[in-house]
Amino acid sequence: MPREIVTLECTEARKEGKPPSRYITTRNKKLQTEKLELKKYNPHLRRHTVHREIK
Repeated sequence: MPREIVTLECTEARKEGKPPSRYITTRNKKLQTEKLELKKYNPHLRRHTVHREIK
């Protein structure tokens, strides 16, 4: 099974003292060896921010 479930967490929310938003997605372990980084919407900050893979 090459796909794994990953959790993405906002990188900017903690700096501003707001709760971080989290998204769940999948990635192909064999093709993407580095950590996943996507721009997603953070409802607490009301804008799109960079979300990085955690654990």
